[in-house]
Amino acid sequence: MEKIVGIKFKNSGKLYYFAPGGQTYEKGTDVIVETSRGIEFATVAVPELEVEEEQIVSPLKPVVRIATDRDRETVKRNEERKPEAMKTAREKVEKCGLVMKLIDCEFAFDGSKVVFYFTADGRVDFRELVKELSSAFRMRIELRQIGIRDEIKLIGGIAPCGRECCCKSCMPDFKKVSIKMAKNQGLSLNPGKISGLCGRLMCCLAYENEYYAEACKQVPKVGSEVQTPEGKAHVVSVNMLKMEVKVKIEQRDSVIYRDFPADKITFRRGPSPARDEGEDDPELKKLVQE
Repeated sequence: MEKIVGIKFKNSGKLYYFAPGGQTYEKGTDVIVETSRGIEFATVAVPELEVEEEQIVSPLKPVVRIATDRDRETVKRNEERKPEAMKTAREKVEKCGLVMKLIDCEFAFDGSKVVFYFTADGRVDFRELVKELSSAFRMRIELRQIGIRDEIKLIGGIAPCGRECCCKSCMPDFKKVSIKMAKNQGLSLNPGKISGLCGRLMCCLAYENEYYAEACKQVPKVGSEVQTPEGKAHVVSVNMLKMEVKVKIEQRDSVIYRDFPADKITFRRGPSPARDEGEDDPELKKLVQE
């Protein structure tokens, strides 16, 4: 077992492990840590605990020290510099005639560099832009091209559910999502209903996919013919939460609709399709492209 302390950085829901270094840290304590990017300001999310050695990447770097008021003032000052820095950078982008969209910027805690995040349809030759920015800021410049999902993770927003986007608020890493997940849950394959602010499939489709993938095997497909306690019928709809099946029973002079528990229905379980329904739809393809 290895003693660790869980650390989170600003604008990131991901947890990183550091060695406590003989100190005790309470949850919410601001600390200074050393990373591959240099000295950074962070917050303790998980107090000291022991984890299996297989869960960590050795060697663990120790927490340097508890942050001071002066450190917090430095972070605040760096945040206050961002609006003016973004304005200057956009002017330089326009001057260089580059087709790119600046999303955000981040000043290093020690003031050694500034990182600009941008999106673009393809590769961008920003060598001239780096020279212009270096001249304007008098420090090291880094430009990082990110994807549309990363853009939403940085700037956030309100998702269709009415809550802040998962990638911004509570999701450490992007989840792999597919059209099949939406199909398993019986959702409409309308791109406008299953895509998030980024224009890609909503990450939350993966949350309950394990349950729905298993439930799909226990219920018949809509439109299929099944055998019920009252005879042959055709499936109208399926409720995978209640595990109920609504069927249409056609009699001589009437049509009757009935709800039956899924375990009371007999149906043929065919092989899974080789390709997902909707996979060849150009609009749906866009939702899963990265």
